[in-house]
Amino acid sequence: MRLVGDEVAGHPIRDERWVRRSLAKLQRALMKQGRQLSQNTIRRLLRAKGIRARSNVKHLTPKPHPDRDRQFRYLTRLRKLFVRRGDPVISVDAMETQKIGLFAQRGRAWNETPPEVYSVDFPLKDTVRAVPYGVYDPQANRGLICIGVSGNTPDFAVEAILTWWRREGMRRYRGAKRLLILADGGSSNGYRPHRWKFQLQRRLADPYGLTITVCHYPTGASKWNPIEHRLFSQINQTWAGLPLTSLDLLIAVIRATTTSTGLRVNATMLRGHFPKGLRVSEDEWATIRLHRHVTCPNWNYTIRPSKSGK
Repeated sequence: MRLVGDEVAGHPIRDERWVRRSLAKLQRALMKQGRQLSQNTIRRLLRAKGIRARSNVKHLTPKPHPDRDRQFRYLTRLRKLFVRRGDPVISVDAMETQKIGLFAQRGRAWNETPPEVYSVDFPLKDTVRAVPYGVYDPQANRGLICIGVSGNTPDFAVEAILTWWRREGMRRYRGAKRLLILADGGSSNGYRPHRWKFQLQRRLADPYGLTITVCHYPTGASKWNPIEHRLFSQINQTWAGLPLTSLDLLIAVIRATTTSTGLRVNATMLRGHFPKGLRVSEDEWATIRLHRHVTCPNWNYTIRPSKSGK
């Protein structure tokens, strides 16, 4: 125990301890001291002292943003207001990029024999990387996943929202002039990118006469975004253990996602190219009718149409 004394950690309440060194390193250190022990023997001796191999456990939470609770309360009030008025509320985010091909997929599925996949996880030279971007309507319990292959950018995110509006939103909320978007604080639909706001103005607010309010979840709180636990989690269960060998299969699996509570999901390809690094000029930024709210103005803002919509 003197050898591993400095490498032992433990649970503050339960009588559990673990060692940070690997068995191979412990074996080599013992050999230098003239002790010949196998790794199995070392493992048995450590377990006798209540020491086991341990992986990291995500229990700790970083210090929350000082406005976290204030933003949650404000976001909840706005969401209830939109629902009460009959206006659409959508939750948006991008899923993890999916490698198309014989790559291992997390999870397990019932099969007579397990699918054979590549022994490597990194993408190959000709591997297609699909970006699923989701739009979830909590009131209707309906989701739309737009698949792109050129990257997760603000242009791509707004194009996905526009696709939802044209296909479902306009029909489901006839005559609606207001839209509330719930989004994470970072990535393509984060509160920082000017391109995200510019595209909302140019592609959605102006052409359709929509007044768009965006509320971002506080830093480190994206798991409270409804799309995460009410749509993405269900899709992940549907394709668990299934290698996504083609884009057609990816779309079919997403469309097959349902729940006993009535969730239905559609999926479509967005064929356009959405390059990274596009900037908004000062003149373009000046055209955005952006009104920041008094409460957490970086996270809450409204974009009004600059002209009458279609």
